[in-house]
Amino acid sequence: MMDTEAIYQEPSVSEIKHLLENKFKGKVTVSKTEVRRVHAEILNKEDVFEVCNYIHDNLTFEHCSIVMGADMIDHLEVIYLLTNYYSGTVIEIFAKLPLDDLHVHSVALIWEGANWHERETYELFGIIFDEHPKLKRLLTPDTYTFFPFRKSYKLRGQE
Repeated sequence: MMDTEAIYQEPSVSEIKHLLENKFKGKVTVSKTEVRRVHAEILNKEDVFEVCNYIHDNLTFEHCSIVMGADMIDHLEVIYLLTNYYSGTVIEIFAKLPLDDLHVHSVALIWEGANWHERETYELFGIIFDEHPKLKRLLTPDTYTFFPFRKSYKLRGQE
């Protein structure tokens, strides 16, 4: 039995799966594993910060490579690619956000490099990262009231 409170510098894919599913029973589901890759879902968006903090502190995933959004029409998803440099393993983890509540806790407090990724995701999808240090648009004017990567956004000339 692995200790879910221990710190693992170079956990294997099977160890990551075991630790996430045992530490966060009913909160995280690992859907698939591959060589140096784990695919998982955080079932409740309120658990994102806690799960990501554990992945950083206990599983030694010291880099947040990507934070991005995806429009699934009936909900949005926030997707994180987290990297452990010791093993080259990547965790692809996501959480679903209902269209009427696009708030999720920022992970920029865990990985400072997530700051601009979250800002870009906010700008393009409208996902609001609570407790983000500076959640402002990067490229588009502050006056924009739409989010161009949403499937509901109509290009000029489309009806």
